[in-house]
Amino acid sequence: MHEGLGLLYVGAVLVLNGLWMLGRIEDREIQVINFFVGGVSLAVAAYAAFGPGADAHSVRTAAMTLLFAFTYLWVAINRRNGSSGRGLGYFCLFVALTALPTGALQLAGAGSLWGWWSAMNWLAWSALWFGFYLMLCHRPRLQPLMARTSLAQGLVTAWVPGYLLLQGMMT
Repeated sequence: MHEGLGLLYVGAVLVLNGLWMLGRIEDREIQVINFFVGGVSLAVAAYAAFGPGADAHSVRTAAMTLLFAFTYLWVAINRRNGSSGRGLGYFCLFVALTALPTGALQLAGAGSLWGWWSAMNWLAWSALWFGFYLMLCHRPRLQPLMARTSLAQGLVTAWVPGYLLLQGMMT
């Protein structure tokens, strides 16, 4: 159930950040969803890592979740303080390089539709965060492409699956 909760709001933040990058949402407004989703993801990760029944798997899941939670919080802080985003860009490279082998390992061990879907998500997120790195550190003209990619991935990899998980329609 925690996974559905997290994915639903990750979908929201990716879609809204895509709209923001297209100029449809102001810097001051985009902070709200980034702080919220970063905070919710942080809480879910903390519960997974330190809550009752925490084990090696839940700590590993928490560590991976924190990669993204921290990204959303950093976006919000950058919008508040007017930072260039270059430091965030290099963190996005770190996330991309961590998500890539995570996706490959999940792909190698996938034994179900959910396993395949999860592996493909990690690979898609790796590509998205690598694109954010390129956009923030080297190629600002990639912003329209990254905005549309964020919108699409928000829908396909997070919002819809998160909703289906919460409704018990996906396991």
